[in-house]
Amino acid sequence: MNFASLKKISFSLLFLIISIISFGQNIVLSPDTHVSVITCGTGNESYSLFGHTAIRVQDSVNAIDVVYNYGAFDFNTPNFVMKFTKGDLQYFAVVHSFTDFINQYQYEKRSVYEQELNIPATLKQKLFDNLNNSLASGESYYTYKFIDKNCTSMVVDIINKTLNANTIVKKEGTAVTYRTILYPYFDGHFYEKLGTSIIFGKKVDQLGTKIFLPYELQKSLSKVSFENHPLVKENKTLLEFKNETPFSWWNNVYTYIFFLLLIVLINKKSVSLFYLSIMGILGLFFTFFGFYSQHLELGYNYNILLFNPTLLGLLYLYGTKNKKGIYNLALFTIILLVVYLFFVINKAYFAIVLPLIITNSILLVRIAIQNKKRIPIII
Repeated sequence: MNFASLKKISFSLLFLIISIISFGQNIVLSPDTHVSVITCGTGNESYSLFGHTAIRVQDSVNAIDVVYNYGAFDFNTPNFVMKFTKGDLQYFAVVHSFTDFINQYQYEKRSVYEQELNIPATLKQKLFDNLNNSLASGESYYTYKFIDKNCTSMVVDIINKTLNANTIVKKEGTAVTYRTILYPYFDGHFYEKLGTSIIFGKKVDQLGTKIFLPYELQKSLSKVSFENHPLVKENKTLLEFKNETPFSWWNNVYTYIFFLLLIVLINKKSVSLFYLSIMGILGLFFTFFGFYSQHLELGYNYNILLFNPTLLGLLYLYGTKNKKGIYNLALFTIILLVVYLFFVINKAYFAIVLPLIITNSILLVRIAIQNKKRIPIII
């Protein structure tokens, strides 16, 4: 999804936006107008991993060729990071000239596909008016939600509103979870895949019945009908680039395995405590944001059974030389790891967290054995 800053819009484009918003209601589209859904391919930057969705309105008679983009936000928003984290950052729609829009994707070497909507001229006009009204009235501002409210879902909503029916619905992939749908998008981005796997909670393990990704919308549009005919008249490829998996000497599974093996093989108390403390701190982070953030995807995160905040208690217990407490805490966290294993064994990301489960288990078993009360043998 393309999250380009509003500050990049040129003065000429800004004039175009003001003109359309101010006079859009006075423009009567010609019969030759084409209205399309634009699907933009994925990129290698974090903001572009999932692609992007927009709407194009093209009318050569009125010299209109613009793209409505619901994926913009302002980096200069006060407390930007905290608002984004909490989940109350306001996103909004902007209008680009099609030329500027397509040039940006040409520069980024990202594919662009177009699906022209097969709807009558009256509905094209209605959609055009709805888009302009949305921009002029502030309705285009929305609180971003990863699954429920994003650039793709906003496009679905405004088209369905125009058609006065729940026409665009998901046609395939409803029997798998959101997590399973997302997982392939991170190929070649190992630590991004690991990070999203552990920070997302229960919501992404629900069945993926909503359209929330651009390619999902593209597939659904090609299968839905409106007034007894296909909703999409034509599918075009405007730009096409081969997706190349990026190479990184550090962002890969090998550095991940190497680091965890190093922790296990060093076999020093200080190293083990440092590692387990980091796991505990991450657990506190997940717990805090599960309550603080309005992103429902971060709530009810059972990954805290792996990233267990109680691991921080080992620092205190070692400091007070409480061997019984160390043993009991190690045993308790091992039991929670077993419970966690049953939670994730059928999840899409099981393989990626398995090395962490093994590492935690080895370190905790060692700690438990070292601090177990010895029973004297009387001969």
